Amino acid sequence: MKDRVFFPSDILKPYIKNYWTCRHPTDVLEVMYPSGSVEFCIDISDCNTVRHRGNQSMKVPYLEVLGHWTIPTVAAINKGNTCLITRFYPYASTLFFPNPASDFTNESIDLRDIFNRESADFYQRLMEQPTLEQKIDILEAFLIQRLNRNKKSSQKLKLVESLCNHVYSEGKPFDIQKLSAHYGFSERYIQKLFIDWVGITPQRFFAVQRFNKSLELIRSSSEPLTYIAFECGYYDQAHFIKEFKSYTGLTPTQVKSL
Repeated sequence: MKDRVFFPSDILKPYIKNYWTCRHPTDVLEVMYPSGSVEFCIDISDCNTVRHRGNQSMKVPYLEVLGHWTIPTVAAINKGNTCLITRFYPYASTLFFPNPASDFTNESIDLRDIFNRESADFYQRLMEQPTLEQKIDILEAFLIQRLNRNKKSSQKLKLVESLCNHVYSEGKPFDIQKLSAHYGFSERYIQKLFIDWVGITPQRFFAVQRFNKSLELIRSSSEPLTYIAFECGYYDQAHFIKEFKSYTGLTPTQVKSL
């Protein structure tokens, strides 16, 4: 199976970016990069994955809610491992899980610890399906069911969505005071919205978006690091390298050579 991308049905389109498969044809020790979104990862291959963070190691659950990853982490993935991944928009995961998004930050949570028997039944139905398209149908039915049960404020959701888009489009170093003045809400209120709905502070959210922009440029261009640092809004090359390494444990030059 080659990696494939699928897009959600109309009812889920405002909340989910896409579904995609990730298959590993060989054993690999893979660096995890912060995506800027909460992800729901389903192992559809029955292959074990072990994640390493510092001196700690853990077996990855078959049904995994993976929050924002902001610290150096690697995953030891076995040959043949295939995951079906749901990537939510940064503000939308709390519509599908009862926890505040911050509960998942830098954590791998087993869905069975959240929904107990319901998640086991869901996984069994999904794995019984012979094709990937049919598996996604089961996944969508499960997510729509969770969405319909949710009673969270749509007005607050729209506000957090607007805040995320504003931060995402900001090309300059992040300024919480300007964001507060623009929307007419206190800095404390905006911070709480981000922690509850996104899982990280707006400052951290901006930094992760900046990191991902730099990562894309490192992989796709031959520009020097000084150019990439300036283009992505870092103070200087030293600042760029320090922040990049805080997320990956590697320098930009090391990642470019992977």
